[in-house]
Parts: sequence; C-alpha cells; structure tokens
Amino acid sequence: MNKAVYIATTEAKSGKSIISIGLMQMLLGKTAKVGYFRPIIDDYKSGKKDNHIDTILSYFDIQMNYEEAFAFTRSEIIHKNNQNKDDEIITKIIEKYKAIEDRFDFILVEGTDFSGEGAIIEWDINVLVAKNLGIPTILISTGVGKSLDDLIGNLYMAYDSFKDKGVEVLMVIANKVQPENVQLIKNELQKNLPEKILSGVIPLNKSLANPTVKEIVEELNGKVLFGEAYINNEAGAFSVGAMQLRNYLTHLKENSLVITPGDRADIILGALQANISANYPPISGVILTGGLLPEEPINQLIEGLSEVIPVISVQGGTYSITNRIGAIQPKIYAENVNKITNSIQIFEKHIPVDALAERLITFEANGITPRMFQYNMLKRALSNKKHIVLPEGTDDRVLLATKKLMDTNAVNITLLGDKAEIENKLMQLDISLDLNKINIINPEESEHFEDYSQTLYELRKHKNVNLAMAKDLMADVSYYGSMMVYKGDADGMVSGAAHTTQHTIRPALQFIKTKPGVSVVSSVFFMCLEDRVTVYGDCAINPNPTAEQLAAIAISSAETSLAFGIEPKIAMLSYSSGSSGVGEDVDRVRKATELVKEMSPNLKIEGPIQYDAAVDMNVAKSKLPNSEVAGQATVFIFPDLNTGNNTYKAVQRETKALAIGPVLQGLNKPVNDLSRGCTVDDIYNTVIITAIQAQGF
Repeated sequence: MNKAVYIATTEAKSGKSIISIGLMQMLLGKTAKVGYFRPIIDDYKSGKKDNHIDTILSYFDIQMNYEEAFAFTRSEIIHKNNQNKDDEIITKIIEKYKAIEDRFDFILVEGTDFSGEGAIIEWDINVLVAKNLGIPTILISTGVGKSLDDLIGNLYMAYDSFKDKGVEVLMVIANKVQPENVQLIKNELQKNLPEKILSGVIPLNKSLANPTVKEIVEELNGKVLFGEAYINNEAGAFSVGAMQLRNYLTHLKENSLVITPGDRADIILGALQANISANYPPISGVILTGGLLPEEPINQLIEGLSEVIPVISVQGGTYSITNRIGAIQPKIYAENVNKITNSIQIFEKHIPVDALAERLITFEANGITPRMFQYNMLKRALSNKKHIVLPEGTDDRVLLATKKLMDTNAVNITLLGDKAEIENKLMQLDISLDLNKINIINPEESEHFEDYSQTLYELRKHKNVNLAMAKDLMADVSYYGSMMVYKGDADGMVSGAAHTTQHTIRPALQFIKTKPGVSVVSSVFFMCLEDRVTVYGDCAINPNPTAEQLAAIAISSAETSLAFGIEPKIAMLSYSSGSSGVGEDVDRVRKATELVKEMSPNLKIEGPIQYDAAVDMNVAKSKLPNSEVAGQATVFIFPDLNTGNNTYKAVQRETKALAIGPVLQGLNKPVNDLSRGCTVDDIYNTVIITAIQAQGF
C-alpha cells in the first residue's frame, strides 16, 4: 500500500484545510494509524502553535508530538535558501518524514500556504518535496477572483509542472467556486486533463468563510465579559449599532455580530433580548468598543438572562474596530467542531471519495530520487553497523571522508598507515577526528602481520608463493586490508583513491574469490540523476565480456539494484533495438538477453535495445511498443567496458549526476574500488554501500 499523499495548492487562501480535514477523516476510515506532516509552516509567536497542526492532531487524536509534525518554519527556509542550502532543507524533511513513516500506516502531508515573505519560492519547494518523498499529489486552486479559463488554466499548469518534474498527480480540485458553476467547471476539468486524473469541484461555502467570535477576540485582543461558552459562534455578518434601538433591530441578520460603543446600554440589552426572541434571528455576539464597560446595573441584568451570547470589550474606536473585523481571514481550529463537521460533509459530498481511496491504495512510486536513495542507504547502514577498512589512510580525501563517516556514526573504521603521519595530516587539514574512535594499523607493525602472512602463504603456495614473498605482499596495504576482510577482522574494504583498480581488487580475486555460482566479478555505478537513480554495469572491470559474462553481469546487477531498493528493469544496450540489427556485437547482446531469460525468468529485461528507447517513452512506443522495460529502464548493461566507462563519465559530467561506485559484485565479501579522481563524497558513499553489502554476508 502507498504510504502517503501530498496536498499542494497553487496560491494562498485556497481553502486546503477542507481537503486536509476531509482526507484525514477518509483515511482514518480506511487504515488504523494515520500520521500528519507539514514540511514547512508559517512562523508563529512564542508560546503559540501552528493552527493547521494543532487542529488535525487535536481533533483527530493523532498520537504525535507537535514538534514531530513539521520540519521548518518559513523564516528558516528563507534563511537556508539564501545560503544555498537546499540539500540541507530536503535532507531534514526526508528525515522527519521517515520518522513518521516508521510509526504510521499512512501519512497526510500538507504543503505550504503561500503567505508572507518567501511565497515566491514555495512552488518549487512543494514540487521538490513531493518528488523527493516519492508520494502522489492532490492539487488545489481557488475559484475566487478567477474566470473559468483562468481557473482551468491555473490547475492545468500546476498539473503540468508537477508531472514534468516526475511527481504523480492523483487529483485536481477547484475550490471555492460559485455554486451555479460547479458542473460547468467539472466538465471543463475532465475535458482538459487526462482521463486517469480525478477531479473535484467544491462550491463556495459562506459558513466556512465566516470568522468565529474567538478569532475576533484574538485579533482585537478583546476581553470576554459574558457568554464565553459560545465563543465559537460564527459571525455571519456584522453591523454597527449607532442608531436608535427601534431602527437598529430592523437591520439584524442571522448570526449578526453587533458592534457598538460600551456605553450604549439600549443597543446591548436590545441585541441580547433579540437573540432569545422568536421574532428575531439569532445573534453571534456583541463587541463593545472604546474600552467602555456597561454600568453595574446593566451587568446584573445581563447576568440574569437565561442565555447570554459573548459580550466582548475591546480598545479602539468603532470605525477602526469594524475595519479590522472585516479584514480577518477565518481559519478552522480544533474547538470549532461545527466547521470541522461541515468541512467533512462538504468533502464527502463533492469529492469522489471511493475512487480517490482506490487510487491511493494502488499507487506505486516510480523510481527513487537521489536524496531519498542516500537517506535510505544511511539508515540501512545505521541499522546494522559494520567495520570497514580503508587502506589509503594518509590520503587527504580519505581522512576527510572518515571524519564525515564518524560524524554519522554509521560504520566503524580502520585506517591503514603510519599513525604519526596520519596525525600530522589531520593537523595540516585541520580535521577534528577523535583517533580513539577509529583503528589505525601499520601493517608491518601489526600483531596480526605474521598470522596474515602465514595465511596468505597457505592460500597461494600452489601458485609458487613462499613465506618470504607472502610477507612482502602483506606489507602492501591492499593485501593487508583484503586479508582483514578474509579473516573477518573487517567486514569490507574500500580502496583505489591512490591505487589502480587492478592493485585494489587483485588480492580479493586471489583469496576472497567469487560467490558460489557466480562466474564473473563485475561492477555497477549508481547514477544519481536529477530525479531518479539508475544502475550502470559494467563500467569498470570487464573489457570485452562474452554473451555468458554479459548475462551474469545483468543478473548480478539486478540483484544489486533490488538490494538497494530499485526495481530492476534491465536494458541490454546495443546500437540496435529489437530484432532489426545484425552483426557480431548485437548478436552477442541478443544471446546474453536470452540467457538471462532462461536463468532468471522472473526478471524484466529487454535487449538488444538502444539507450534512447530504454529511457524515452515516446521513442519506446515507436521502437518496442509492447516492452515492459523500454522507456522505463532502471538497470543498463553496456556491451563492453569502452562504451560503459565513457557513457557513465559523459552522463556524470554533462548532467552533474552523482556517480556512486564502482560497486563490485560477485565477491564472497565486499571489496570496492574508487576512482583516483574520486571526491570526498564518492568515498563516503562507497563506504556506506560497502557496509550495506556486508550486511548480506
């Protein structure tokens, strides 16, 4: 089952509270535990709370702390955005969301309000958050102040914008439309949007647009003199009591708010009496202006009435108070049960609830974003902490990556090298690394050196390696690190920042060896593109694989892909798609594809296939219209090392993609290679992946 839905609006005052309340009621009827999350909230005064969060958590009794339900305030977002810290924003939002996801069956995520400073960046942030959380979206726009064309165009533009960024839109809702236009707008939405997109049209509801007496009291900093039990009365209209009572009574309307100076005893008593009279409409409350209070005999008279509506004293003249009341933007809050109940009824009446619930239940996320991928990796590494050895302990980048790794507490680290040299490097680089929390081993001075050398001799003596040769080899950090992994003194190894690929993996091939049933060691890169993560193999190890080796690489790559949360849809790449191409190279790919189908019939695979047909749905429809892989491939198997290595580097450089790897697959225990041009982040990510691989041994 899908875990969440994201509510996004195109502008301020869209009335999305109705949608949030209605959805929460619907979801609680379908699943036991529903969480609530607002990534970004408005700034609030000290001692206060965000109204949206407080209302949902309180009314629906959601078992969450207030602080768990949001990530940032608006001012924090503006500050971080000005400092170009978008990554930090998304990372924290993902962390907060995932913490809720672990506790609840479903999460209702509510987007920003487009109010105040920073509204201009909110659209992009909403798209970015929905994309990185990998959840479908419901889009809302208000019909207030818009022509039919403007409203439809606004919603379609929003749909298009989210869709172009890879966010699945389940539904669009036109809210606050004139009742007589409901069917017309519904028809236009269905005409302009794809058939699978649900639509809803909610008419303007005057009751929800009315402020309550409580909201008026808070806005005016008023003092409740009488009738606090009815503080949630809705003010349907308001008028100033400045004329004679006999004339003023004719102006009363249903749920009127009476505004009058505090010394007008006639208006005060007349209004209160009219409220309990069958001959006049009910009144919501009385506002006494000028800071004037009724005299004691009047107070006693009021206290003796059988039913007293709120009587509020405020500072300020009648004219200014009236204007301030007219400017109040009403909200739905937890104690206002009438508005909440009304919202639920409106939602259920005008939204196709059953169809929406079905879409939410059957929704499947398409791919995974780089940030979510990296978050999931870190979380998995933390769940079962492993010990990784880094042979190149004096390399600047390795030391910086070690600091970053130790800060996350995701792995235990051993550095190989001279301790004094490492300490000196740390001082030069100004890296504050607690050496008591990591192991530093100089291979030749190690207490295990003799044992490791003897073990290597026993493993390689059939290859004419004597003990003296074994000791020489064991002085090499790559051999020593690999032996640590072989003997179980470390769970995995990452090297290659200062050594060749051959130097890094030769020891592993000599004595760690391959898994049973695996014929070839190969590699993949996790290509973290702007909006998805794909797998490229083999781009680092095998120069000219045979059809059998290509098949083995494809199967290993699919297993690696699946292990890291990416559904494998394998594209066996070639210069030809389908059955049209001829030649030795394309025939080799065709044979490899058939071998995979024989060995792993459950895998989704297509080959031979060109890269454009593998990634572009429009090209796929013309070249391979019936393929379940074309246009949506996630695992790309290149026909040779020349093609694979150049392609991954071209994509990495031209698109600014993060390439994590090469990740070696097929070994008995995890050993991974780095490029000599690797960055600190490359080392960090490769160590995390190695730790996760080690969890499977």
